Amino acid sequence: MQQVATEARGEAQSLAERAYRAVRDRLVMLEIRPGAPINEDQLAQSLGVGRTPVREALKRLQYERLITTYPRRGTFATDVNITDLAHISEVRQELEPLAAAQAARRATPTDRATLTALRRELDDADSRRQDDAELLHLDLQVHRAVYAATHNPYLEDTLVRYDNLATRIWCLFIDRLPDMAGHVGEHGPLIEAIVAGEPEQAAELARRHVEGFERAVRAAI
Repeated sequence: MQQVATEARGEAQSLAERAYRAVRDRLVMLEIRPGAPINEDQLAQSLGVGRTPVREALKRLQYERLITTYPRRGTFATDVNITDLAHISEVRQELEPLAAAQAARRATPTDRATLTALRRELDDADSRRQDDAELLHLDLQVHRAVYAATHNPYLEDTLVRYDNLATRIWCLFIDRLPDMAGHVGEHGPLIEAIVAGEPEQAAELARRHVEGFERAVRAAI
């Protein structure tokens, strides 16, 4: 009986995690538009899960500032406020170089293989001239792989949250940003530095990348 209960809890957690990741990425990529109402029943149906996993996912997303709930009004995707750019960049300019350096020091053979595969995807994306949405998905994959390679769950969780918020700003101005491929392509040398175990170089490249992101968005406003 205890084993059955444990398995049931594990399944519920798995469904909640799946719901969380799916809804999170829809919010990050603005597939759920800023200010749009969040309907639990519709989300549950579209994800093929019950309302309980969706409700658990929404609790996490509210903490991560991707949704907000108003009494007697309901739950909505948070607005993307350009005034948040400076605050987000301030955090990322400190933590992204730290994460890149730690990834260069701590990456396991599996981490390095994952990053090397993403490096090849970057090259393929450049040759195929993928659209901006595909490039943004690849950008998110690279950032999350770097954060995972730090083997610091607190640093990883923090940076995933801030990268998600930064990506929403990027998506808002994507039609005004002419060199999306160039921005994503900057990850190539960063990955090479991490895989080669060069923390100082990795940190410097990460710092330049974050600074370039802020400059590009401000130029597009």
